[in-house]
Amino acid sequence: MEDGHLMEDRQPARPAAPTGPCAAWPAEKGETIRQIVERAGDKWTVLVVSALHAGPLRYTDLQRSVPGISQRMLTHTLRQLRRDGLVTRTAYAEVPPRVEYELTPLGASLIAAVTALIDWAGTHHDEIHTHRARFDEAEPAS
Repeated sequence: MEDGHLMEDRQPARPAAPTGPCAAWPAEKGETIRQIVERAGDKWTVLVVSALHAGPLRYTDLQRSVPGISQRMLTHTLRQLRRDGLVTRTAYAEVPPRVEYELTPLGASLIAAVTALIDWAGTHHDEIHTHRARFDEAEPAS
């Protein structure tokens, strides 16, 4: 009570409406969308998807096509891409056994974004390298 009168029922403050790139999607999809963006933007995913763009590859050929990727990381990346439905794994009953990985139509739909990101990085490599060097000279290492 305030001055002998009941205080009006107050409504809890509503959270602000989402803004930014996820604002167009329902909030309940937010977590999955963040996971998908994290997967699609992962450096190994970008390089593996790009390597598979030309067609199916055997594991060893795929590993050779992605500089710097370890066997463990390639296996993990392929497993996650298969889980998301972006890559298929086909085992052929041959001697010796042959396994190939290939983009699904869903995975192929990611090519434009992946290619654009790789092209952007290549185009701006020198400029970013210069900025990093200037920053590192000006900022003490922590």
